[in-house]
Amino acid sequence: MLMPSKVKYRKQQRGRMRGKAWRGSDLSFGDFGLKVMEAGWISDRQIEASRVAIMRFIKRGGKLWIRIFPDKPVTKKPAETRMGKGKGAPEFWVAVVRPGRVLFEMEGVPETEAREALRLASHKLALPTRFVSRAQSV
Repeated sequence: MLMPSKVKYRKQQRGRMRGKAWRGSDLSFGDFGLKVMEAGWISDRQIEASRVAIMRFIKRGGKLWIRIFPDKPVTKKPAETRMGKGKGAPEFWVAVVRPGRVLFEMEGVPETEAREALRLASHKLALPTRFVSRAQSV
């Protein structure tokens, strides 16, 4: 799974997700992309499952860029634990995304293939997404 090799602080607060993505909202590398439409968290497992779904569909053609990285730790207390006794241990990592953020980019495949591959990837994510292409964004 994706995770930072080391972090300054082991635990973080949850924070708020307000506003739109003002960085990473345009296609930078590929011709087709998958853009998220709502704010939320995308876990390291969801990113990996989406990547596998895309690569399985396009087989050995094309190139894929993953534009997000899970750098926020999410903590959990063990099951059936009483309240108090401090914050739980880090359980998994998430990427915080805001509306308009491009998650994946692809090139080197026809649009129909890219559309289907990114559709399969979107089913692995818990947030609504939209297919975007360089032809649309110009």
